[in-house]
Amino acid sequence: MRVLISGDHFIKNELVEERLVSALGKLGGLEFIHHGNDWPHVPFEFNDEIQEYVGDSAEISRLAEDADIIVAHMAPIDRRVIETARRLKAIAVARGGPVNVNVKAATERSVPVLFVPGRNARAVAEYTVALLLAQAKRIVEAHVDLARNVWRTELYTFDGAGWELDGRTVGLIGFGHIGRLVADMLAPFGVKIFVYDPYVRVTDPRVTQVSLEELLQTADFVSLHARVTPETTHLINARTLAMMKPSAHLINTARGPLVDYDALVEALQKGVIAGAALDTFHLEPLPADHPLTRLPNVTLTPHVAGSSKQVVWRAIDRLAEDLRRLFTGLRPWHCINPEVLEADQRERARHADAGREARRGE
Repeated sequence: MRVLISGDHFIKNELVEERLVSALGKLGGLEFIHHGNDWPHVPFEFNDEIQEYVGDSAEISRLAEDADIIVAHMAPIDRRVIETARRLKAIAVARGGPVNVNVKAATERSVPVLFVPGRNARAVAEYTVALLLAQAKRIVEAHVDLARNVWRTELYTFDGAGWELDGRTVGLIGFGHIGRLVADMLAPFGVKIFVYDPYVRVTDPRVTQVSLEELLQTADFVSLHARVTPETTHLINARTLAMMKPSAHLINTARGPLVDYDALVEALQKGVIAGAALDTFHLEPLPADHPLTRLPNVTLTPHVAGSSKQVVWRAIDRLAEDLRRLFTGLRPWHCINPEVLEADQRERARHADAGREARRGE
């Protein structure tokens, strides 16, 4: 069985191969083809067919021509790749959503697309709490100035002091896997947790479900954990920023399109809100001359909240296990197009019935 592994500087080919050998070695006859790209040192690309990919699909097509399995991270797995790989039996993508795969084309070829939802949820949740603490304690401001030999004595004055979290209100916009983990991690700090999510019924007694307006008007920290949809694009804009308290901080470890960044810059410059901690942006990489880089009340990081060594192992271990299940007749845990599995099961059952009928007729 020939396996094309297309990794990068995060999901490394040799680590993937090691795990696949452990999971699939008993099947025998494994042959590996390695391909790599320079992500995250080069930015994502987008087109009308697939999103957030890095690399040349023509090159992937050539390498995948005789592949039975494609294991990828950011590589473009478009229709050309899927239709060229005539022996293809599975696509495994080491990320939470296989947006770099043409799932429709894979389904038409009856090729299951495996993925790893929630692979980096804990990493993002921890990072969110870290950014929230950095804002509350003004840690980044203190570090930047001290690195410039400026001793900020005013940070120990009443007007300059930060906040303890106990008794503060944190508003979570979106209460999926990451939002729930953030709530779990913040609970021991003694915060009040408000949640706005119209698609979730919150039953956690530690959490209060409120309207968006009440959350924005009440929260000391507003943290974004929603998916990007037409309804949530620019959910944070001039109007909603104006609802927030002048002492409030915005945290974004989700996606850049949730925020109108021009409106956010103006709000930060005019003191509409006190500050922001941002890991995702409308433009990535963030331009060097962007006004956000010149604001003292902002903490900026380069879209790394979802990065940890555990994320890598978790992603490739789950993919390896699902591939083992697929090729030993078990149902994979995470398949984005499960209808192909059901069709395959029906086909296997049909062949089994035909075999039994043939044996009875002998």
